[in-house]
Amino acid sequence: MSSVQELTLFSPYKMASFDLAHRVVLAPMSRCRSLNGIPQPANVEYYTQRTTPGGLLISEGTCISPTAPGFPHSPGIFTDEQINAWKKVVDAVHAKGGVFFCQLWHCGRSSSQAVYQPRGIAPVSSTDNPISSKCEIHLPDGKYGQFSRPRRLSSAEITSVVDDYRQASINALKAGFDGVEVHGAHGYLIDQFLKDGVNDRIDEYGGNLTNRCRFVVEILRSICSAIGSDRVALRISPTIEIMEATDSDPMSLGLAVIGELNNLPRLAYLHVTQPRWVARLNGDEEEEIEMMLKWKEAYQGCFMGSGGYTKELGMKAVAGGDVDLVSYGRFFLSNPDLVQRFKTDAGLNPYDKDTFYTYDPVVGYTDYPFMKTEQ
Repeated sequence: MSSVQELTLFSPYKMASFDLAHRVVLAPMSRCRSLNGIPQPANVEYYTQRTTPGGLLISEGTCISPTAPGFPHSPGIFTDEQINAWKKVVDAVHAKGGVFFCQLWHCGRSSSQAVYQPRGIAPVSSTDNPISSKCEIHLPDGKYGQFSRPRRLSSAEITSVVDDYRQASINALKAGFDGVEVHGAHGYLIDQFLKDGVNDRIDEYGGNLTNRCRFVVEILRSICSAIGSDRVALRISPTIEIMEATDSDPMSLGLAVIGELNNLPRLAYLHVTQPRWVARLNGDEEEEIEMMLKWKEAYQGCFMGSGGYTKELGMKAVAGGDVDLVSYGRFFLSNPDLVQRFKTDAGLNPYDKDTFYTYDPVVGYTDYPFMKTEQ
């Protein structure tokens, strides 16, 4: 039997300069528990609960600047108070032997001018076209509203946003994080530049694939020069159409991004999300799998898969060399000891969608039981 066939979710992995004890990763998940943008004691407990020695955790989306928010009570990493609050979380994770990356987030047009933007300014984007009324934004009072019309960033302004990403990465390391994951997926700002269904620019940041990739490449180059490429990662979702972020050729988009990454200093990993559950319903799962395999083959580095993986699907993907790491979201939310449950083939707690985005510091956040307290 070959060494590839012997690999499992529990095989160790060398990710850049980090020695991971297993390949089960905590996926980034916005959960609205950082009141007024400041991580709380509940955040410390939540991440610590899910830490294993040598395990990789990725933080929830963390706003890089005052213009970045588009979701209630999401943490930031642009003030001293936020940095110091994150330090308590990171220190607790490190005390248990975990590796912790901070996901850097800018929502772009996926925001509300009146609710989330400083001084009521328009949110920024690659375009001035808003997300339609078919989609709704989550508001702090628990209700839903409409997304605001964005303001198209000028070429000159893009430089300042790149600088915000760079400073946020420096701030993340000040807080003690081991590295950063740039959120380039799920319809947020970078995805708004990448996808031709949103990006209608005619300057050097729009049009062909090279131009549409320019923004994220400039961000990555800037961050790598600030903190080192082995502490930098990227998440993309070429096939996902959240918040009307669509592309006419997801396969080519993914390959274009990967081609650009292969010309940069080697990143810690590339994190690719696929809407496996949607593909299964639409009968497109085979096409999605084929795209993931081609992207994995093209990428010259650590490849992390995410989206609808069970333990069995994760084991199969790792054993077949289809991915190097697998990130789990909802299962890791409802099972703080997910790694141990996977190892022992124990049953899983069901997750409660109704409490995903509440602000309670316990309910639906830190109260999911471990195996020993399950009964």
